[in-house]
Amino acid sequence: MRGLETAAAAGPAPSPGGGAPPPAATAPGAGPYAVAGALLPPLWRALPRAALTTGAVLALLLTALPRLLSTEPDPWLSLNVLRAAALTLGLGLAFLLDDPARHTTAPVPTRRPVRVGLRVALVAPLVSLCWTAALLLTPARVRPPAGAVTLEAGALALLALAAASLAVRCTDAAEPGVVVSAGLLGTVCAAALLLPYRWTLFPSADDPAWGDAHQRWAWLLAGAAVTVAYASTEPVRRRRVLRTRSGT
Repeated sequence: MRGLETAAAAGPAPSPGGGAPPPAATAPGAGPYAVAGALLPPLWRALPRAALTTGAVLALLLTALPRLLSTEPDPWLSLNVLRAAALTLGLGLAFLLDDPARHTTAPVPTRRPVRVGLRVALVAPLVSLCWTAALLLTPARVRPPAGAVTLEAGALALLALAAASLAVRCTDAAEPGVVVSAGLLGTVCAAALLLPYRWTLFPSADDPAWGDAHQRWAWLLAGAAVTVAYASTEPVRRRRVLRTRSGT
C-alpha cells in the first residue's frame, strides 16, 4: 500500500517511448459553453466585415436619402427605400458563411450548427440595430407599418442565409457569397417584375393585397428558417466517408 501511495504522489508514469505522458481527461468546465466561448474570438475575426459593413452603410444611406431631398417625402418612395435597405442588408448577410480557410479548418471537433449559430449570433444584434436605425430615419408620417416591413426584411435575411448554407453544404466553395448575393438580387428583381398581381410580394401599404402579400412573406420566412436549420447540419454521407477512412 505504501508503494502505491508513493507512485500516485510521483505523478503519471512517462510513456514507453520517452515522450510526454498522455493528456489528462477534459476538465469538467470544458463543456459546450466553454467551447462556444473559445470559438467566439476566431469567428469574430473571420467575419466578412467588408461585405457586412457595406450592406449596413448602404441601408442607412438609402433610408436617409428622402430626408436630403427638397420635396415632400412620399409614402410609396419611403416604402421602396426601406425595401431596398432590407435587400442590401440581405446581400451583406449572403457573405456571412464565407471562409477562405474552410478546407483547412473542416475537420474540427465543433459541429457545423454550432459554428453557424455563433456567426449568426455575432451579427444578429448589429443587423437588428441597423434595421432599427433605418426605420427611425424614415419620417414617421410616411413610414409604412413597421411590423410588415420588418417581416419582409427578416425573410430576405433568412433567404440569404438559407442560400449561403445550401451553398456551403452542397458545394466545396469556400466563398460562395458572390454567387449567393447575385442570385438573391436576381430573384428579388424577377419577383418584383414578373410575378402576377395575385402573387405580388411588393404591394403598396394601401393596396388590398398588402395582407395577403405578407402572409406569403411569413411562409417564405418559415421556409427559409427550416432550410437554414437543415443545411447547417453535417452531411451524413461525408460523415460516413470520414468514419470509413478513420477505420471506426
